[in-house]
Amino acid sequence: MSNLDRQATLSVCGGRGFVVAEPVRELLTPRHVRLGESTEVRRLLPNLGRRMVGAWAFVDHYGPDDIAGEPGMQVPPHPHMGLQTVSWLHDGEVLHRDSVGSLRTIRPRELGLMTSGRAISHSEESPKSHARFLHGAQLWVALPDAHRHVEPHFQHHAELPTVTAPGLTATLILGELDGATSPGTAYTPIVGVDLALSGGAEARLPLDPDFEYAVLSMSGQAEVDGVPMLPGSMLYLGCGRTELPLRGDTDAGLMLLGGEPFEEEIVMWWNFIGRSHQEIEEARTGWMETSRFGEVKGYDGDRLPAPELPPVALKPRGRVR
Repeated sequence: MSNLDRQATLSVCGGRGFVVAEPVRELLTPRHVRLGESTEVRRLLPNLGRRMVGAWAFVDHYGPDDIAGEPGMQVPPHPHMGLQTVSWLHDGEVLHRDSVGSLRTIRPRELGLMTSGRAISHSEESPKSHARFLHGAQLWVALPDAHRHVEPHFQHHAELPTVTAPGLTATLILGELDGATSPGTAYTPIVGVDLALSGGAEARLPLDPDFEYAVLSMSGQAEVDGVPMLPGSMLYLGCGRTELPLRGDTDAGLMLLGGEPFEEEIVMWWNFIGRSHQEIEEARTGWMETSRFGEVKGYDGDRLPAPELPPVALKPRGRVR
């Protein structure tokens, strides 16, 4: 999914100086952003005071939206650089097209993983004949310097490993959990897990104390380490945890996101992640004036123009805490 903000701002993210080295309970409030005519998202990352969780650099939660008789998601061709996109659905379908020739319909609890590397473009849309409800999350993973210029590619995994406990099913999106490993390609130590929790169930997830973590609430009502969570909220948990207590007040859907703190400082603007203002400027020019990002074939409509780029280079951020 694209960042469609026409006043996109430059952000400096990453660096261990912004990681909380101990367990915390920091509830993040989403920002509401319109995507086209019929889709509104709740943007949890980047967030004021909390830019990343491990290599996770962008989190949008959308739906459930009733799109019966509506076009649903319609995101025109747009570019990406220096990141991976993770498409994750609980309801509905999204048709993915990209400039390396991929054409795939992503369905609930199937992994759509696009690695932009040096440059890719793609579109996302609800198929013409689609389910009534659309509900999911779109996430970005920042690529480390050693891998951010890899050849662009797309992976689709319809079958993913699960870990189960009484009242809990955990589906591995990326990384590892309790001996299970996702088939999705990861370039940093990372984990992403979909959690289906039954009402009244209690469970404890094993965690890596060297990772920082957050939990996104997708549906229902649950308590995460004793903190009540409603859909569209995210709880930042810091580092230093070996397990995470969960309780379902009702049937609930959650996403656990975590990873080794991302050491490099990155510059994020619109749909690009780079290391300097100049790189971002060159990427924008490449999208608007050259064929650097390739062509998305088969999409019925124009591609998305880039917003204006602020002319002033960013300075590194000061420490948050």
